[in-house]
Amino acid sequence: MTDEKLDQILKQALAPEISDREIRIHRRRKDKMKKFGKIGKGTAAAAAAAVVGTLGLGYFNPVLAAKIPLIGKIFEEVGDDATYSGDYAEKKTVLTNEDYGGKLDTSDYTVSDQGITLTASEAYCDGYSIFLTVNIESEEADFTHIPEHYTGMNVTDHRTAAGFYINGTWSVDGSSPEWLENTFEGEVIDSHTFAGMLKINLAEKYVGSGELNLNVNGLGYDDDRMLDGGEISASHWTDGGWNMVIPFEVNAADVKTIEVGEKKGNITLEDVVVSPYQVIVHATTPGEQRELTDDRREKLLSKDPDMTDAEMFALLGWSYEPCYTICFNQDGEMLYADTEMAGRAGFAVQGKEIKTLHVFIFDNLDDWSLMEQEGMNSSAADRAVISKEIHVTD
Repeated sequence: MTDEKLDQILKQALAPEISDREIRIHRRRKDKMKKFGKIGKGTAAAAAAAVVGTLGLGYFNPVLAAKIPLIGKIFEEVGDDATYSGDYAEKKTVLTNEDYGGKLDTSDYTVSDQGITLTASEAYCDGYSIFLTVNIESEEADFTHIPEHYTGMNVTDHRTAAGFYINGTWSVDGSSPEWLENTFEGEVIDSHTFAGMLKINLAEKYVGSGELNLNVNGLGYDDDRMLDGGEISASHWTDGGWNMVIPFEVNAADVKTIEVGEKKGNITLEDVVVSPYQVIVHATTPGEQRELTDDRREKLLSKDPDMTDAEMFALLGWSYEPCYTICFNQDGEMLYADTEMAGRAGFAVQGKEIKTLHVFIFDNLDDWSLMEQEGMNSSAADRAVISKEIHVTD
């Protein structure tokens, strides 16, 4: 058993002792891939027929797709419908190019295992997240049954993307490895090809250039032929090793940080970051190291008898007071909320104009949920611990 797998087992074993808020990212990752989670089967069938029409051109004509270079242009292919949508053409760094004959200009960012080939295509970094596009190919697979999930604020937005599960770790410039929490999000190009985007959130603001170490040990996808089977999560899964070192450079153009520093109660709104594709709200709440109880020690030692107290404390981590954030722009449009972790809440811009942001931070999940349902003028607005209007542009 690898050290990474052991860590994962330990975290899962301790999950019941961790607050819902801190494991919400795992629920969101799973729920996000359930294409028809909030609509009935009859509607789902109709939606499925409509969604098929949104797939890439190559899905209908693989021969034609083979003549159109994809690698080096994946942002353009998936950028309209991915959660973090937008025009990356002038901001990206191309890692690998493909000619009309399908030949790549470099093999530095291509790795194969278990019959699956990953090729890193392009990268963009705003200093807070790395957005990486990847081409996935497998001659033995049939990707045409990967279902799509909704990526817009509402089903009526008609924004959908296919998803590819990924397991493993990442690190930057020798930092401690972090678990990959997101999925590849993109398009089925043909039965053997998937093109998608992966977003990795950096722990701290990054400047200059660096290297992303991507260590993938598992890949999987759902199958829409199994929708009636209930749980279809990663019904096609392959363990293996796909390790790449990806160079990246921060592109700070059009990235703005607005310092706030407002504290109310136990919550401090530190600052807000607006980049072309995301909004990040940095807010802090009091926290404390989780206690290493005898029961927890016993659980951990049962998995690894040699684990030190320091390693146990690092695994247990910190517990923070609850904090739930929601954002609207000057037109009252709610921004798509992605994951919220201690100190950071992320939102997708999705092409919305951002002149002013209205930020509401709650310490009660029910109040947050009510505002999500009712909008900016919700009856829950007065119960926000922090309510702040932030001017981004004149």
